[in-house]
Parts: sequence; C-alpha cells; structure tokens
Amino acid sequence: MDSISSTVAAGMRARLEALDIVANNIANSSSPGFKADREAYHVYLGADSQDAALSLSGHPQPLAPVVELHRTDFSQGQITPTGEPTNLALNGPGFFLVDGPNGPMLTRNGRVQVAADGRLTTQQGYELATVEPQRIRLQPQLPFGVDPDGTVRQDGAALGRLRIVNLAPGLQPPKQEGVYFSLDRQDPAKLASSSAEVHQGKLEAANFSPAEAAVKLVGILRQFETLQRAVQIGGEMGRRAVEEVARVNG
Repeated sequence: MDSISSTVAAGMRARLEALDIVANNIANSSSPGFKADREAYHVYLGADSQDAALSLSGHPQPLAPVVELHRTDFSQGQITPTGEPTNLALNGPGFFLVDGPNGPMLTRNGRVQVAADGRLTTQQGYELATVEPQRIRLQPQLPFGVDPDGTVRQDGAALGRLRIVNLAPGLQPPKQEGVYFSLDRQDPAKLASSSAEVHQGKLEAANFSPAEAAVKLVGILRQFETLQRAVQIGGEMGRRAVEEVARVNG
C-alpha cells in the first residue's frame, strides 16, 4: 500500500473509533452523573516501515494517526433541582462509593432508593458505602434527610455518613455500566475523602450535551468525507501512473 493510502486508511479508522466514542456519549447523555469519554490521539509507524527505515531500504512512510485510548472527562455537569428526596447531587470533585457486584465502584449518579430492608442503594441495587463500618438502615416508610457533608438523618437521628471520595490525579478507572467506575478491592482504603457537598433533591446532569454531540458528529462526518476524497485522489494518481508506465513501455 502506498503512503497516501496507508495514512488515509489510518485516519478513517481513527474517525470510526471517534464516532463510536461519540455514539456512546449520546446514548448515556440522559444518565445523571454520566462522564463523557474523549479520544486521545497518538501516531505510529508500522513494523514494515520501521524495518525499512532501519535497513535504509524501501520508501519512508509517514506517521499514521491512531486513537490510543479513551480519556474520561470528569468535569462536573449542571446541577438541576428535582424536588425528589431520593435524588442526591455532588457539588465539587468526588464520587459516591458503592458496593458493586464484583467489588467497590464509584459513581456520581445520585438517583438512590431505600430498599425493603432499609439499605440506601442505587437504582441498580448497589448499597452506598459509609464512613462508619456500620451501614445505614432506614425505615422505608419514613422520610429522611441528607446533610451537605453526607450525613443521613431520619426522625432526628444521624444514621451514618455517606463515604464520598476523590480519585488520585490522573487515574482513569475502567468505566462500568455507563455511570460507574470499577476499583480494585484494595483501592477504597487508599482513596482520599472528598470535600464535595451533597445536595438533596437535585441531580447532576451528564457533562455531554446534545449540542456538543451535534457539533462533533458534523466534524467527524466532514473529516471522513475529506479522507474518502483523498482515497479517490490516491487511486486516480495510481491509475495514471500505471497508464504512463504502460505508454512508455509500449
């Protein structure tokens, strides 16, 4: 494959991967506390091109773009009042620590519920962890309140304080089920406490808007169309080169 075609093919592949990332962001844009993924680019040189460069044989190939990884954007979304006491929003950096099916997880989705046994859980049934070893047990038929520091109260008594933690700078834990991030079982003890305030009766919106999605989709489409045109030009150049060689030899 010639250098133009190989570079364009790499660019088209990177655009398709970027499209997958945007599509996943759009699919989760209505989920409270969702954090959008962003693409991080790098360039590479194929193994054959590297061998040719080392042996000083063949033609030098250009570097090709590739989506190296998906970077999660942890910036805060807009906090919206809902009036529902089972809606909790975090104002500031931090996450609710919950008990996932395969270990501890983090989330900013504050849509919670009171289970029949009094546990305070997410909509998926994952119990919210507390600072104290003993977990919160509510009376399901009674209202409850949550202080800004995460202390849960019912009938005037403090039942426990939600554990709200910070990620270490630069850490990118694997995303699970859209709004959760998985942790190693040893990680929770190492997590620092967060100073984020809990707002009851509010939810944090996703930090990815439909307007942003539209702009990105249009940009990806235009870039892909440009790359398709480059493929056509490269093919036309190749065809003309073959015809010129045939004409000279004829």
